[in-house]
Amino acid sequence: MSKVKTLGQFIIEKQSDFPYAKGELSRLLRDIGIASKIVNREVTKAGLADILGDAGEINIQGENVKKLDVFANEQFIAALSVGGECCAIASEENEDIIVIDNEQSKNAKYVVAMDPLDGSSNIDVNVSVGTIFSIYRRLSLNGPGTLEDFMQHGTEQVAAGYVIYGSSCMMVYTTGKGVNGFTLDPSIGEFCLSHPNMQTPKMAKTYSINEGNYVHFPDGVKKYIKYCQEEDDATSRPYSSRYIGSGVADIHRNLITGGIYIYPTTAKSPKGKLRLLYECNPLAFIIEQAGGKATDGFKRIMEQDLKSLHQRTPLFLGSADMVDQACDYMKKYSMTEAAK
Repeated sequence: MSKVKTLGQFIIEKQSDFPYAKGELSRLLRDIGIASKIVNREVTKAGLADILGDAGEINIQGENVKKLDVFANEQFIAALSVGGECCAIASEENEDIIVIDNEQSKNAKYVVAMDPLDGSSNIDVNVSVGTIFSIYRRLSLNGPGTLEDFMQHGTEQVAAGYVIYGSSCMMVYTTGKGVNGFTLDPSIGEFCLSHPNMQTPKMAKTYSINEGNYVHFPDGVKKYIKYCQEEDDATSRPYSSRYIGSGVADIHRNLITGGIYIYPTTAKSPKGKLRLLYECNPLAFIIEQAGGKATDGFKRIMEQDLKSLHQRTPLFLGSADMVDQACDYMKKYSMTEAAK
């Protein structure tokens, strides 16, 4: 029988990859893992508890806050606040950063950006949802964390990951040394290494996009979708359209089986809809470490300047050859539109 390796054991083994960390990053990842187990417990019994539905509030994004959204946000903030390795948190659910100003965190080296419950509009219909997180070394020297600590390029991330709450609960993360996936074994309450050294295929036959917004897409996206739908035996087209509407779920599937995930600009969202700091940057870090690519259609996601906490961006992410091809369409037809 092969030996089971838990998330905690794996983190300790890999701690030598970060000589400057001295265990702080390992403990921070552990704290995130603990909070995700608590959230998973509530997700799996959500149909039996009074935590489904709206909480009667609107978050900073203008979206209805779900009860489970609130619960997840509180759990991650609590875990990160008492762990002592994080000095500030940026959450989708909060307009401003959450400063952790206590004795344990006064010398903390890291800040964490997160979407506590991505895809929460699907909670009530029992579709997979997830948590996305991103970790940076702080820029400020000491004391409470500041907004400036978060205003960094995605290339400065020291770790990023997501947890998917689905038929099984999985944590997938990277520290810049490849991507590894861990599945929660409920019998022992531990995340166990199930997907070592994850790599996404360079080319695949799946595209993921909300085609209901087709008429509002840029011409480059429309032309690429038509390309995906054409019959051509040489390139194994048409491709399959697979769109769940829960970003973590769509991207997790494409990470494993290959494919492209596109969330472009639309007439209603001319700057895109997904948030750069705590959605696109961490997902881009993961997919690049797995051999894929992530752009806004023109420029690498992790090289974009971050100017505000909840800044939005379009996203083209997934198998490298498919992203390159989609970006070629974007560049070609953006020049055509500019010439008109």
